[in-house]
Amino acid sequence: MIGVDFDEYEQVLLARVRPHKSMRNRCGICSRRSPRYDSGEGPRRWRTLDLGTIETYLVAEAPRVKCPVHAVTVAAVPWARHQAGHTRNFDQHVAWLATQCSKSAVTALMRIAWRTVGAIINRFWNDTAATFDPFANLTRIGIDEISYKRGHKYLTVVVDHDSGRLVWASPGRDKATLRKFFDALGEERSAQITHVSADAATWIATVVAERCSQAVRVADPFHVVMWATEALDEERRTAWNRARKLAKENEPSRGRGRPPADAPPRPDSEQAMKLKNSRYALWKNPEDLTEKQQVKLDWIVLTDPRLGRAYYLKEGLRTVFKLPLKEAAEALDRWVSWARRCRIPSFVKLQKSIVKHRQSILASIEHGLSNGRIESMNTKIRLMTRIAFGFKSPQALISLAMLSLGGHKPVLPGRK
Repeated sequence: MIGVDFDEYEQVLLARVRPHKSMRNRCGICSRRSPRYDSGEGPRRWRTLDLGTIETYLVAEAPRVKCPVHAVTVAAVPWARHQAGHTRNFDQHVAWLATQCSKSAVTALMRIAWRTVGAIINRFWNDTAATFDPFANLTRIGIDEISYKRGHKYLTVVVDHDSGRLVWASPGRDKATLRKFFDALGEERSAQITHVSADAATWIATVVAERCSQAVRVADPFHVVMWATEALDEERRTAWNRARKLAKENEPSRGRGRPPADAPPRPDSEQAMKLKNSRYALWKNPEDLTEKQQVKLDWIVLTDPRLGRAYYLKEGLRTVFKLPLKEAAEALDRWVSWARRCRIPSFVKLQKSIVKHRQSILASIEHGLSNGRIESMNTKIRLMTRIAFGFKSPQALISLAMLSLGGHKPVLPGRK
């Protein structure tokens, strides 16, 4: 340090510094010692951590050097990254804050712009990623997509099942996006992948078959049961519309206002209303039903056997995932046979998907894998997005997610 001045007009502290002799005249990109080219544009400022409540800057000369690789560029300084207007300690402090609190809180505390936080997170993550191998010992992975912004904006994310950390993310949800992951992984490491869990998205299955065909494809039990729940809800809507149609045909129309006390009963309308409000009684697991929902479910089974049959088909498929592998395989085959002749179109269609994905469904039971870990990761990424009130750039979100969930969280400057 050469000296310290206080600018009364700007109310900032200016610390005049210069690099140690061994660090002078080095390329700002590769740090190669290079001949001095000129004095550049004179002294330059770098924002550093505040001194109490006083905004503080480092001030130093910014000469240019002529690097044999990168041509003429600004000389490197040890306290800041190339082309950054903030010191390394400032960047690290902001990165730590970004993983702990909202982006708006960071901007108020550090007195920087909203976009500057994203730029700092990107810079810090790029330096952090260069210090370790994110794909080391990667054998069992989960792949999924997550919406991060309105307008069908998605990220493809990859999670390590063994460590539980986020290992890769990129904007998009298609074959080209997922191929970028396997390109970064390389052929040798792709061959070491033993298990891949994912939903039934065709673009995931196609790329996994191309790049790591030896891996066991594991279907996510949650998504499989969700297919059955959606088929059940389709049948519930059909039953509701059927009841509404009967009500219109069998019951006289009623005027506005409260009906008179001696008005005739309207059983078909009452049944339609009960079916309309039966979604949660049909969706929820039997052990989670309230007393009122259990009564409604019993009523459905008695009054609408077809809808009751659809409910038992859904529960039958859910039960398959609770059985040992051998029993599960037999139960799944019996379920397919039952669904094939149940005369409920949504479940007849569903059994075709179950037959198509039978091997991956049984693999999930055999290996005890699901996408639960990656769904938990997606929930945390959504929470980051909400806390930050959204991200202008997907890269800023990816960098923050990798810092927070990739196993290499930043620490405060000066702490171990």
